[in-house]
Formats: sequence, structure tokens, C-alpha cells
Amino acid sequence: MSALREIQVTFDAHDPDRLARFWAEALGYRLQPAPPPFADWDEALDAWGVPPEARGSKSAIVPPEGASGPRLFFQQVPESKTAKNRVHLDVRAAAGVTGEEALAVLEGEAERLVALGATRLRRSEAGEEPGSDGYLVMADPEGNEFCLD
Repeated sequence: MSALREIQVTFDAHDPDRLARFWAEALGYRLQPAPPPFADWDEALDAWGVPPEARGSKSAIVPPEGASGPRLFFQQVPESKTAKNRVHLDVRAAAGVTGEEALAVLEGEAERLVALGATRLRRSEAGEEPGSDGYLVMADPEGNEFCLD
């Protein structure tokens, strides 16, 4: 049997910092702190000789202290998103809730995320798909689709 592997989810982005901040708020994550012994990222990047024009091209978020989950990494790319995601995140905003109550919870979460820069794409009603209590399809500020369920 092979060993369990840690994963990182990587997003291509025009503005890595903005996208990282959106997802940190959406998921309850935090921006990844600079590694010791550095007080902050500016100090670390100065020590590593990263030129000012290269700064802001990467960002990462991690779960809060004591929680588990994958690290999300955001890297700057020049091209725009051109097609539907082949992989997407499902944000389990109504886990353990069913029926109309679940859709009400999802609607509230969708409002919060729209205020942060997300776009609402469509709603799937309870029962439209076998075993589904319904879900919302959203897009982050750069158009990456994700579901609220």
C-alpha cells in the first residue's frame, strides 16, 4: 500500500493576492505566514533577493491553526481562463442540513460570497439530481467555477 500524500490545490490567476484573499474569506483559511525567522513576507523576499517586480506573483492560503485541509496556492499567469474547469471545489456550506433549510443556508452563503467578489451562475433544485438536496454553482472573482452544497 502506498503512503498517504499531502496535496496542494493550485490556481492560475491574474491577481494571486486578490484571489487568495477571496478564498481565505470563503473557506475560513488564512494567508500563509512567512517562514521563520522572518517577521513578514517583505522581509523574507528581501532576504531571498526577489526583485520588486516579481513580488505579488504568488500567494498561498492555509487552514487555520489546528485545522486540517489542503494548502491553496495561487500563481500569476498571463493568459485568461478560456473554458470550464475540469476540476472544481465543492464548498460544503450546508453539510448536515437537508431540504429547504439547506437551500436557505446556501442562499445566505452565496450572498456573502457575492459581496466578496463571486458571481452566482445557477441553482440546482432539490431532487433535480438523484440524492441531491440542491446546490448553487458560483464563480470566484477570476471566473473559476465552484459549487456550494
